[in-house]
Parts: sequence; C-alpha cells; structure tokens
Amino acid sequence: MTDDQPLESMRVMTNVRRLIADEGTTFTNSFANWPVCSPSRATLLTGQYAHHHGVYGNEPPYGGVDKLDQSNTVAVWLQRAGYHTAMLGKYINHYDEVGMAEPSQIPPGWSDWHVRVSGDGFRNTILNENGTLVSYQGQYQTDVYAQKAVDILQRAVATEQPFFAWINFFAPHFGTPREPDDPGTSGDGLGPAVADRHRDAFASEPLPQPPSFNEADVSDKPRHIRNRPLLSDAVQAASRERYQQQLESLLAVDEAVGQLLGALDATGQADNTLVVFTSDNGHFHGEHRIPSEKFFLYDPSSRVPLILRGPGIPAGETRTQLVSNVDLAPTFAQAGHATPQLDVDGISLLQLARDPWAAHGRPVLLEGHPRTGENLSYAIRTAKYQYTEVFPVDGGTPEVELYDMRVDPHQLVSRHDDPRYAAVRADLAHQLIALKTR
Repeated sequence: MTDDQPLESMRVMTNVRRLIADEGTTFTNSFANWPVCSPSRATLLTGQYAHHHGVYGNEPPYGGVDKLDQSNTVAVWLQRAGYHTAMLGKYINHYDEVGMAEPSQIPPGWSDWHVRVSGDGFRNTILNENGTLVSYQGQYQTDVYAQKAVDILQRAVATEQPFFAWINFFAPHFGTPREPDDPGTSGDGLGPAVADRHRDAFASEPLPQPPSFNEADVSDKPRHIRNRPLLSDAVQAASRERYQQQLESLLAVDEAVGQLLGALDATGQADNTLVVFTSDNGHFHGEHRIPSEKFFLYDPSSRVPLILRGPGIPAGETRTQLVSNVDLAPTFAQAGHATPQLDVDGISLLQLARDPWAAHGRPVLLEGHPRTGENLSYAIRTAKYQYTEVFPVDGGTPEVELYDMRVDPHQLVSRHDDPRYAAVRADLAHQLIALKTR
C-alpha cells in the first residue's frame, strides 16, 4: 500500500506494472470509501464502511487509532486461522504517540510488528519493532522498508506457516525533511522527500491538466468548492513541483516492490501467494481548484489503483466492476480460509477477478468531509453515475451533485437540476439512503 497515490502516477511504476499487473488483474474502477488515511486503513482492516467501523478522520475525537476496535480485524481473523501476520510501515494515525510512549502496546492479531512511530519524516524513521524502538536516522525510509519487507518475508516463510504481510510505504505523501525544491508557501508547501538517486528525475514533467484542472465554472458545485478561488500561477507552480516530487518518490517504492517480489520468488512461494497493490486514497493536483488535498469525493481523491496477482487470478487482464477498499478484508479472509468475526460490507474480489460479469452493476458508497466536522458528504457510485449529498456543517438541507460519468468522466457538470435526470436523481437518492443506513 502506498499513501496518497493518484491513479495517474501508476505509469512510472514499471516493476508494479511488469511484475503485478502483467501477471495479474487490474481493477480499473476501484474506490476508497473515505479517502483519507485513518478511515481508509480501518476499512482495509475490517471490510466495513466508515459509518460502521466508526473512524471518521485522522484526528480525535472523531478519528485516529483509538476509534477502531482493533480486537476484530483481518489480522486477528487470519492469525486465528493459523497465519503468521506481519505489519510494516504506517499504521493508523496517532498510533505513533502510543507506540512511542508505550512500545509494548501492539494491537491484537500481529505476529511481527514493525510500525513507524516517528511522525511524517522520510529520513528520521523510528520503528516500534515488536515492542523495541529502533532508529534509522539518516537512512531513506523507503529503502529501510524495502530491506525490512524482505526480512519480514524471509522470516515468515521460515515459520512454515502461511503468512499475511501488510507493507505500508509512506510515499508519495508529503513529509520532512524540507528540501530546497519544495513548493514553498503556496498550497501545502511541502512535498515528499525524495531519494538522492531519484532527485529531479521528473524535473521537466508537466503537471497533468485534465478538463477539471483549475475548473473555470464551479457554479454547479457545493459551497465549499464555489468558495475556492482560481489557482494562481504560483499555486499551479507549487502543484507541479509537488507532483514531480511525488513521481520521484514512487521510484523508490517501485524498486522496493521489485526487491520484495524477487525475494518471494527465491522462497519458492510466489505461485502460492496472493499479491495486492493499492493506495489508501488518491490526491488532487489542481482538479476542481483543489491544489493539493484528498478528502473530497471526486475521482482524483477517491479513485485508487488496485491490482491482484496470484493463484487463480488471470494474467494481464482488466476488470471494470466497481470495487472498494471494503472488499480487501473479505478477499484476504477468503484467500486465507479465515472467517470474518463481524458483518463486512465488502465482498471477495477473487471471483470478480476470474469472472468479468460477477457483481456487475453493484454500486459502492463514498463517505467523507474536507476536514473533521466539516461538510459531511455521502455519495453513491454506479457504473453510470455519481450522486453526492453534502451536508452543511451547521445543518440544514444538503447540497446535491449528480454526474453522468458516461459523458462527463471529469465531473464537470452536475445534472442535479436537469429535469432530464430527475428520475435518475430520485432513484440514486433512494439507493444512497439504503447504502449509508444498512
């Protein structure tokens, strides 16, 4: 899993495409239910939408690690089924405070625990390694994770148990140390730190400018978008620099994937292992006037890469069914012959990978808000439409959006007031109520 990786950036990951996509199945319509770190990771662990697992953001009192019942996750289910379970990298926000102050506080279900407890830095990493704090000062974090991932894999195979490993890279999320070419004060003012060998690898790369970039007319959108100004030249330049750094940071992740899968081949277990590549959420680079964020329920934020490779997964195939990160825990459970101990919202992807018509027409639910406590939003995504309700923070009637994704894939023109779509809007509103209240 990467962090904040937009779908478009997959083009620079040659190892992922060659070793996973070419040998497996790519889901082209994969979505993060709540496109921000903590809710998304909680969804992966539980197979539940955020309104069921209760993690509504990164910060207390609505979000963070303490909001999740960690005694009932896919790691617990698999460990009970006889699996050696391993965790590396970023867990759920604010575990760093717990894991640093009380290193013995390791969540249930994990046999091997190597989790970052040192904040957002790429070169000052401290890991809680099975209850002991280990510092990797001065070393590039992604490279540390690459070696640790290989070590974890080799130890897992040596146990002669089946294994489950969740490897969480921090890139391409922004992070310290601040570097000379960071975007400065415009936008968020910080990009990811890049490995020295990859610095400026994409220095001439233009910022993608789809039709939604710096959207000229946002009169059809909710207030929190209408109130955004057009992006200045300085903000656009900052977005471009941040985008270039994100691509550069992903090169080290791609190398790590190559090392990890090479080590898997060496164990002789490659043909018996399900490999999944995804991100917790996407990221904006100027679409809909949003220079550098996630949160919002538009495709740059909520649409994520998802590729499966392994036993019974067709090679070199794509699937267009709508899927969500709620489907990951059920997939892992089925692959590991484990029984979920709670009511999951997702379904296993194994059948969908094998059958392009399985679950055809199934909608998915999107949830979220720009920041904790602001403009709570719900959306239903179908093969043809996205219908969204945005509830004002002070209460009242929700603002509504309706996009016909067949003719408007960039979500430019909301059809919520178009009489030709009245029946569609009514039907989607009814379906949305059913999804978010089940």
